[in-house]
Amino acid sequence: MPYSKTNPKIFLLDGESLTPEELVLLSHGNHTIDLTETAWERIAESRALVEKLASSGKAIYGINTGFGNFATVTIPDDQLSQLQINLITSHSAGTGPALSPARTRMLLVLRINVLAKGFSGISPKNVGCMLAAFNKGCLSYVPEQGTVGASGDLAPLAHLALGMMGMGKMWDPTLNQYDDAAAVLKRHGLTPIQPGAKEGLAMINGTQFIASHGAEAVVRASLVAKQADVVGALTLEALQGTPRAFDPKVHAARPHPGQVASAARLRALLHRPDHPSEIFEAHIDCARVQDSYTLRCMPQVHGASADTVEMVREVITTEMNSATDNPMCFAETSSIVSAGNFHGEYPAKFLDYLTIGVHELASISERRIERLINPTLSGLPAFLVAKGGLNSGFMIPHCTAAALVSENKQMANPASTDSIPTSAGKEDHVSMGGFAARKCVKVVENVEKVLAIELLAACQAIEFHRPKKTTPALEAVYALVRSKVPAYDEDRFMAPDIEAAWKLIRSGAVWNAVAKHIGEQPADHEVHDGLMGL
Repeated sequence: MPYSKTNPKIFLLDGESLTPEELVLLSHGNHTIDLTETAWERIAESRALVEKLASSGKAIYGINTGFGNFATVTIPDDQLSQLQINLITSHSAGTGPALSPARTRMLLVLRINVLAKGFSGISPKNVGCMLAAFNKGCLSYVPEQGTVGASGDLAPLAHLALGMMGMGKMWDPTLNQYDDAAAVLKRHGLTPIQPGAKEGLAMINGTQFIASHGAEAVVRASLVAKQADVVGALTLEALQGTPRAFDPKVHAARPHPGQVASAARLRALLHRPDHPSEIFEAHIDCARVQDSYTLRCMPQVHGASADTVEMVREVITTEMNSATDNPMCFAETSSIVSAGNFHGEYPAKFLDYLTIGVHELASISERRIERLINPTLSGLPAFLVAKGGLNSGFMIPHCTAAALVSENKQMANPASTDSIPTSAGKEDHVSMGGFAARKCVKVVENVEKVLAIELLAACQAIEFHRPKKTTPALEAVYALVRSKVPAYDEDRFMAPDIEAAWKLIRSGAVWNAVAKHIGEQPADHEVHDGLMGL
């Protein structure tokens, strides 16, 4: 992302180069944004075209006609502004809980980034109002339910625009709560948006609700996929497994990028001569020939998830920097074209793929938890606790993991295979991308929590191998966990421990604990601080 030459603290949006990590970075409200000079020029040219065509007397969709099934109704010139106001108010029909302020920031940034491309016909003045609202931390109240993902995310984006018009509710950063939008704008010296011809449509026609949730899901899934290798390696150590299955020759023979990377990571984490494990050395001559699939096949399973994340990252990044309006304004040819870039099928379909792909990290993790707590499989005390019977140990944390995996299996059913025609049959195929995106984020969160439970169980299993130590990298993970969660000598309230371990996973702390030991880059702390606020 480029920075302003006059103020290096200002991020400049150009409509072309925003990444998922940068969008998450902007979510926590510690940054100011503006547009590049080229973006401002494109917006001005596009607006000039709209004003020229609006005065021509020709019927042009979105400028002087109704919308959807009312596209054949021509609107008089003196009602063009009211047409746009009516569009925003009537389409603000969402329901359900409001997006968090952090997610609303992401939605607003992404809509501004799309407007920066110069295909929307909005005025520079009203883009300036949107920028000012973001920079002051004044955020519209946006319910999370109501979009079918074509024509774009109409309901949530209408709510986003509604607050900036001084209607509905807005988040007041001073009061730290929602208040009347007009009062919030006035309190912070902001001017309400007054939409002219096409400007209401320019603010609401697009896939930014889907894409902003998708960006969050991609960033979190990318981090959790790497940490799954770390947690799985710790479990393998606790179960006295072998790294033999991660031999590079094996994975070179089936060179999927994610599989190869996962196997290399596991080799780096586990025993080797310059990175020894006393736990491994104690059973190096045992008679076991091979480990169970949940240990032996981690590269094949984790790698498939990681490759899915990267495939979806490419699609979401493209979507974040795409013009998804209808109609689209082309200043260079003085033309306005009605088409279908608002359709959310691309991000919807690929986020369904991501849901399925990342779910598997929790599915295999839950099976590793079972192996840790089952004395028949582990050779360790039942449920990883002394005085079993008096103490239940990890009995119910495993049930929690199983419940989360079951939820994920249900949510892995694709949303994008459904379509319900709307707008009197005019919008006769929709993507259902809004739900695809929301449930994808939820599945990623559940995966984080299942891995957190495995992390706690693996660290507890390591206790039964003391005083022997594992590798330096995995000892660093153990020490990190023990800095937040003490070992279990007897039963105690476990929900806070799971919450603490989840935060270590979600923030990237587990990854950062091993990165320097295995020659990989740590997670960007600013980006992942942003994740903690979502």
